[in-house]
Amino acid sequence: MVQFVDNFRKYKYLLGQLVKKNIKLRYRRSYLGMLWTLIEPLLTMIVLSVVFGSLLGRNSTDPAFAGVPFPVYVLTGRLLYSFFSSATNSAMRSIRTNGAMIKKVYVPKYIYPFSGILANFIIFLISLVVLLGVMIFFLATGKYMAPLNGYMFLSVIPLLNLFVLAMGVGMILATLCVFFRDIEYLWSVMLMLIMYCSAIFYFVSNMSGDTQRLVKLNPLFGIIDNFRRAFFGQSFDMILLSYTSVFAIGTLVVGMFVFYKKQDSFILNI
Repeated sequence: MVQFVDNFRKYKYLLGQLVKKNIKLRYRRSYLGMLWTLIEPLLTMIVLSVVFGSLLGRNSTDPAFAGVPFPVYVLTGRLLYSFFSSATNSAMRSIRTNGAMIKKVYVPKYIYPFSGILANFIIFLISLVVLLGVMIFFLATGKYMAPLNGYMFLSVIPLLNLFVLAMGVGMILATLCVFFRDIEYLWSVMLMLIMYCSAIFYFVSNMSGDTQRLVKLNPLFGIIDNFRRAFFGQSFDMILLSYTSVFAIGTLVVGMFVFYKKQDSFILNI
C-alpha cells in the first residue's frame, strides 16, 4: 500500500495527462463536445420515460419512491449505469490501447485502467448537473415535493461504492482482455444483462418475490437503489448497502490481485 501511494504521487502528472487524453478522445470530432454529456442523458430519459412508463407503469409500491417523478427515477438509474458501462469498457481496453507506451517506458500499469475510470467519473459528475436541473424543474412546477434533509448528502456513499466496483471490475477486465480478446464481445452482452437487472426503468417493488430477489443479487442495482433513496431524502436499505460495499471492496481486492499477478506478462501479449 505504501508503494502504491508513493507511485501515485510520483506519477500524478502522468495520471492527469492520461485523464485529459481520455476525455478529449471521447469527444474528438464531436461538434457538441462536452455539451453532449448533458444532452444525451436528457434524451435518454425522455425516451425511456415515454416507452417504459407506458408499458410498466409510473408508480411504485415502495414508500421510498412514492410520488417520485418517473423521469427523475429513470435518470438516476441511467446516469449511474452509464458511468459503470463506459468506465469498465475504458479500463478493459486501456492496456492494449497504451501498448506502445508500455513497451517503451516503465510506468505502473494500473495507472492506465485507473485513468480511464477516473476520466469517466469526472464526466459522470458533470452529468449530475442534468439530474439536479430536472429535479429543480419538478420542484419548481410543484409536481414533486422532495423531503429536503441530511440523507441527500449521504448519496456520496453509493457513488463511492460505484467507483470502487468499477475499479475492481475494470482491473479484472483489463487483465483478461490482454490474453482473451473476445472478452470485449462477452462483456458487451454482460452489460446488457446488467442493465436489465438494475431496475433503471421499472420498480423492483412491483415484482414477485423470486424475481425481486434475483434482481437484488446484482450489486449495481443495490448501488442505484441506495443512491435513489438518499437523493430522494430517504434512509438507506442497510442490507443492500452492506452487500454492495462488501462486494465492491472484494471485487477491487480480487482485481488488484489478478492484475498484479499477470502484469509482467502484458508486454508479451499486447
